[in-house]
Amino acid sequence: MSSPLILAKGLVKRYQGRLVVDHIDFEVRAGECFGMLGPNGAGKTTTLRMLTGLTPREGGELSLFDRFSDPAEAEVHRRMGVVSQEDNLDDDLTVEENILIYGRYFGLRDGEIRARVEALLEFAQLVERRTHAVRALSGGMKRRLVIARALVAAPELLILDEPTTGLDPQARHLIWQRLAALKAKGTTLFLTTHYMEEATRLCDRLMIIDGGKIIAMGEPHALIRHHLEPEVVEIRPLIPPLDRESFSHLPGRIEQTGDTLYCHVQEAAEVMDALRGRRDLICLSRPAGLEDLFLKLTGRELRD
Repeated sequence: MSSPLILAKGLVKRYQGRLVVDHIDFEVRAGECFGMLGPNGAGKTTTLRMLTGLTPREGGELSLFDRFSDPAEAEVHRRMGVVSQEDNLDDDLTVEENILIYGRYFGLRDGEIRARVEALLEFAQLVERRTHAVRALSGGMKRRLVIARALVAAPELLILDEPTTGLDPQARHLIWQRLAALKAKGTTLFLTTHYMEEATRLCDRLMIIDGGKIIAMGEPHALIRHHLEPEVVEIRPLIPPLDRESFSHLPGRIEQTGDTLYCHVQEAAEVMDALRGRRDLICLSRPAGLEDLFLKLTGRELRD
């Protein structure tokens, strides 16, 4: 097996004496999409900043492309593309000019960049917008341009920090298609996201981080099978509030959030049969998913 593109052992980072990344170990293999999930304040952004050389680590070992231990090295930057949360495009330039200027940061000549522009614009579905100023683009177009721009130097590794946050479903699905196509061609993806459907669709493996520690790691469906009952029944009253005591006879593991009861069971039919005839309720049965896993491991309380 080839060496991983990223190998982290015992990564540590503190801010003002507080341990925000707590001796974490993980690896990212060539050609996979690896996801990092966690609530706000879990240590995700700090971990990303250490990987990209924006924040120095205080402890641990980090190997990139099986050769480099310093993410700030120029050779690492040439082989890594980064898509940040913010759309750091130049609004005064056109779509094509944004790609051209960015390519120069990697030492590419204008001829090399222009030879790649057409494919990148096609990838982002922005061919007809090439001469438009960035300020005239929609949010989805801007995100597609940020991703296309990050590919100008044909990176082996693409790091994506919440690439579809704030986008409508159509734009999100288009970006998912484009990222899946990149992976199919051999680009390695490192993804952080708050969209559980995104992680389920794209990630071959993922880690869930909370309090600076990794609390789960593996293939998404394998983690769901390991930690959760296979089915969930959601129960809501037509007219709130929810009287939880009236459901004490139900089987399974029961959680409540507001006026919704979540019944985690082996067979949803048993719960649905027990509630048959209850016209005061809305009941929905579904398979357990990654969001259920995330909430079980990190809790349902709001994080700021």
